[in-house]
Amino acid sequence: MDRSEPAHGSAPAGSLWNKLFKTRRKLTDRLNTLLTSKKVIDPPLLEDLEEILFTSDIGVEITQHLIDGLKQRIEKESLNKPGQLKAILKEEIVSSLEASQDLSTLNIPDKAPSILHVTMFVGINGVGKTTTIAKMSHYFQARGERVMMVAADTFRAAAIEQLQIWGERVGAEVINQKRGADPAAVVFDALTAAQARKVDRVFIDTAGRLHTKLNLMEELKKIQRVAGQQLSGAPQQVTLIIDATTGQNAIAQAQVFAESLGVTDIILTKLDGTAKGGVVIGISQNLRIPISFICTGEGLEDFEIFNPREFVEAIFD
Repeated sequence: MDRSEPAHGSAPAGSLWNKLFKTRRKLTDRLNTLLTSKKVIDPPLLEDLEEILFTSDIGVEITQHLIDGLKQRIEKESLNKPGQLKAILKEEIVSSLEASQDLSTLNIPDKAPSILHVTMFVGINGVGKTTTIAKMSHYFQARGERVMMVAADTFRAAAIEQLQIWGERVGAEVINQKRGADPAAVVFDALTAAQARKVDRVFIDTAGRLHTKLNLMEELKKIQRVAGQQLSGAPQQVTLIIDATTGQNAIAQAQVFAESLGVTDIILTKLDGTAKGGVVIGISQNLRIPISFICTGEGLEDFEIFNPREFVEAIFD
């Protein structure tokens, strides 16, 4: 599908451009108003631009970085027309996103991995971990890979049941034990079964809330250790699921998980339902962790590899 920026009203139904409408309206409508209302590039314009970026959930650091980059280009190229700033801003944002987008170690290409590939999904409750695992399973099974899902969130009975329902829906085997079982033991059994059954990928669902943050991280670290003991190098991927509607709070969440678990990549959910999609830019700049996929709806197909340029084109008009 061609997701290049269409004219008003001409975006194909269901396109990324349409799905990021709320973010685009929050960012671009104000940006366009500012740039068309000014005759020259001057300090007040740059101050207003800085405010627009900051209040679009891009974050303080990346906003300052972008403004500094604009100032350098303005001076170097002797720019004086406000309308010239939009294209430069887009390129600066694309460059910033692409700088942290090395996905080469994640085995995402449309081919089965050469050895069993294990992904452990982490994140707080309510961000959409279980649904995202179902979408990921659907994505790879549609490409000919055999997937197994593991219900390692044994603290919530609903989590196990939800994963089982999704497993039936997408046609993936689900390994689970009774509520309250040791999550690491569930993972150990699952990896044993996956190797015996020649599975290509194992997706591990984990708890998002225990009594304290420390308890949660220790539990997740134990799962990592046990997975590595059962299969050398596993889990090859620790994927953090973040709800984009939380805006800047998402960065604080990500930092906690990244420091404790060595997060390899991030999946952003609910991008279609928020005006806070600018947080994508802030997360990328602050954490230098690649964004592998984005979720833009409730359907299994509302899931795609994150492409920085396509994303930037979709939030600018």
